[in-house]
Amino acid sequence: MRACGILMPVFSLPGPFGIGTLGKEAFAFVDFLARAKQTYWQILPIGPTGYGDSPYQSFSAFAGNPYFIDFRVLYEQGYLTADEIPAEVPVGPVDYGVLYQQRPVVLQKAADRLLAAASVEYKDFCTAQSFWLDDYALFMAVKAEQGQAGLCDWPDDLRTRQPAAVAAARKRLAGQVDYFKAVQFFFYTQWNALKAYANGKGIQLVGDIPIYVSPDSSDLWTRPELFQTDGQTHLTQVAGCPPDAFAADGQLWGNPLYDWKHHEADGYSWWIDRIKMQMKLTDYLRIDHFRGFEAYWSVPADEETAVNGKWKKGPGKKLFEAIQKELGEDLPIWAEDLGVITPEVEELRDEFAFPGMKILQFAFEGLDESDYHPHNLTTTNCICYTGTHDNDTTTGWYQNLPEPQKDKIRRYCNCDGGIISLDFIRMCMGSIAKYAIFPIQDLFMQDSSCRMNTPGSAFANWAYRYEASALTQDRVDWLKSTTELFGRGRSKSL
Repeated sequence: MRACGILMPVFSLPGPFGIGTLGKEAFAFVDFLARAKQTYWQILPIGPTGYGDSPYQSFSAFAGNPYFIDFRVLYEQGYLTADEIPAEVPVGPVDYGVLYQQRPVVLQKAADRLLAAASVEYKDFCTAQSFWLDDYALFMAVKAEQGQAGLCDWPDDLRTRQPAAVAAARKRLAGQVDYFKAVQFFFYTQWNALKAYANGKGIQLVGDIPIYVSPDSSDLWTRPELFQTDGQTHLTQVAGCPPDAFAADGQLWGNPLYDWKHHEADGYSWWIDRIKMQMKLTDYLRIDHFRGFEAYWSVPADEETAVNGKWKKGPGKKLFEAIQKELGEDLPIWAEDLGVITPEVEELRDEFAFPGMKILQFAFEGLDESDYHPHNLTTTNCICYTGTHDNDTTTGWYQNLPEPQKDKIRRYCNCDGGIISLDFIRMCMGSIAKYAIFPIQDLFMQDSSCRMNTPGSAFANWAYRYEASALTQDRVDWLKSTTELFGRGRSKSL
């Protein structure tokens, strides 16, 4: 089925609490998608974010982001009183510093009431999620006790999980551990309600996970044997990308690299648990940096750049065969296969029929022919994007292009460039790709000031939000008619 949808992170939703939440605005966005005959809502990773606020650097591969919990829902459930809900603020860019100070104070009050009630639902949640929840909550409690210091700077006995130190911390920090578990209950309860509503409206959620975990994460702390460490939780090799035309020193990400031999010996159980968990939260799953499963760039942990890294072989098909054995043959996985992709990576992707990504902006970066041009697509099993969360908005990108590229785009699209992002959405819709996805900023024709993320920049990222008033009937009508024109409208009558 040809279908389409919108890329829009949860934090970008409007609402009165300084960041998008899982409250009524999220449900209203689902309604908008349904009225406009969309099928997919693609999000960014939803884990708790740390320094830098990047959704791709989370404290846990399994936990949810406390910032997304809606206070109004907690009030309706009796966990907050009206006067405990913070004053509403106008919709604007996310200020993570304010959230960091404000959120825990309010959530603590809600958590206290939940814990006092000792509900069956909460106990069942803790039991079902115990394989990650207990250790995550203790990790966060210890991190708070250590003044939010990164894992690498913890005292040796805690960093290396000496039994006596861990037992003492569980006892000493029992109240904080319970708090972090209660917060996860709130998140998962609200998320599951949103997913059920979306699916009931015919909308499918497309999740997103980074291939790697953060060096400051409960995953590394709890299961260091799964990663390339020295046995003392210090990383020996870290992730990155080799030098190229855009980065002479390469990219040094600093994430832990997996000890794939250990994963294989363990039957890839951690990865199976991770994928299984994500597929309960979403209907499809995009995996970032898919090429790392075939081969990854390994950099010694003491290097200051990625220049001296080396390519090392990843698990390849063994990993996905193990996941298939557990979850079924047809894995609803989308592969982020951007960058320098080798035939071996393409073979791995195609063996499991994972659709890859085709970015229209990439097609027009120069004047030469490109595999990303719609007329050069060779398979329907792909996702055509106008741009992604790492790109400029299509309007901003076009405005900053040299005139020769602009001229080629105008001739290719048979347009005057005045509404270029809508023209790109039409081109995306009209391609042979089975899936067509575009960031919400392109629907709103917004410029570079509304960019989601600028790779390599540590500031002003992950802060974009739209106004509720932007979801006009005119937008619904245009998107619906365009979707139906190119045979991507859902047949279900809503």
